[in-house]
Amino acid sequence: MIRFRPLVWVAVYAVCATTGHAQPGLIVSHIDPVQVDAQLTLPLLLEQTLKQYPEFQLQQARQQESAAIQQRGEAWLAGPVTLSASYLDDWLADDTGYREFDAQVEIPLWRWGQREAGQTLATQAAQAIERQQQALKLKISGLLRHALWNVRLADSYWQQAKQTLAVSDELLKKIKLRVELGDLPRSDQLLAESDYLQKRSLLMQAEAEVMHARQNFISLSGANRLPAEFFEQQSERVEINPQHPYLSALNARIQRKQAEVDWVSRRGSGQPSIHVGMKSERDTRDGDDIESAGIGFSIPFGGGDFVAPEVAKKNVELTELVAQRDLLYRALQKNLHEAEHRLQIDRAELDVANQLKTIAVKHHEMSQLSFASGEINLMDLLKIQARTEHAIRHAKEQEIKYQRDIAFYNQAVGVLP
Repeated sequence: MIRFRPLVWVAVYAVCATTGHAQPGLIVSHIDPVQVDAQLTLPLLLEQTLKQYPEFQLQQARQQESAAIQQRGEAWLAGPVTLSASYLDDWLADDTGYREFDAQVEIPLWRWGQREAGQTLATQAAQAIERQQQALKLKISGLLRHALWNVRLADSYWQQAKQTLAVSDELLKKIKLRVELGDLPRSDQLLAESDYLQKRSLLMQAEAEVMHARQNFISLSGANRLPAEFFEQQSERVEINPQHPYLSALNARIQRKQAEVDWVSRRGSGQPSIHVGMKSERDTRDGDDIESAGIGFSIPFGGGDFVAPEVAKKNVELTELVAQRDLLYRALQKNLHEAEHRLQIDRAELDVANQLKTIAVKHHEMSQLSFASGEINLMDLLKIQARTEHAIRHAKEQEIKYQRDIAFYNQAVGVLP
């Protein structure tokens, strides 16, 4: 095994040379910087992220649509006023001087209950926008919760990897000293060097995961500031209720669609209208002009067959929304059940992980004394050290996952930060 020693030192030199150009505390020079802001809270971060989220731009268009529907529902007339005029004479025929001028104004009127249906539609459209805003806010809060806890978890792995490397480095120095003194064989030095390089490789992987998690957060939030703390208290809600933002938004869309069905049905075969007109005519050039005025009305009827396809189309859309709501409710119930189960497992796992960590740390302390006195060899010490590092890392990981899954539980029941 001695003949492989030069290769080991070449590898050590290559890794160390890489750190010469890296940021302080980093092995690889690539870095996605983030700053911890003690003044930044999770609700404030959520509002900032919401405003720059691409889907938020749809809200302005929806508000414009709602305002247009409201304006139509408040109008006193059912449509635009129409002015028509006609002129007739006999210049190309008998040329006796006959002429006739006719002008008319057509005023469309609301059908019975149609204007109220339009106003109801406007109200439902406005409520749907408000509830869709809350649903979008909950959606973004879920993305933020995942991104923040991924950063926290990756950072924990990174810190643990740095501590593990420091322990391995300290052990390697002691082994080298004992090898120089002739207390240990050189094979132990190679073994310690190999362990050090493995721990260094793990640290590089942990750094990469930290940078990936940070970049994901920066891409989502549009900023590089992190809240100092974003722990949450578990919500007291234990079931999915109609006030859940996702359900509430879909129910609002259903109510709007029902209002649309009523609006189309009320429109019927067309708008009744009043016609107000005037007429000026004469029979000959020498005759007197005859001025007259009149009023009339028109009421379309029998158009049910023509409006029926549009009503049916709206009813199909309404039924599709109802089906989506039922499927959504089932999915939300499933997510809540899984969130509850995860928390139960987390509590049990955290307790066991802490006990294992306590045992592993004590065992490691004893093994160090045993190695120093020659009772165990380096291979056994490294195995015990690896188990201890895993126990410490697992305990910290379970602690973070427990806090993370509380946030995920709140997300499942529809509670905003």
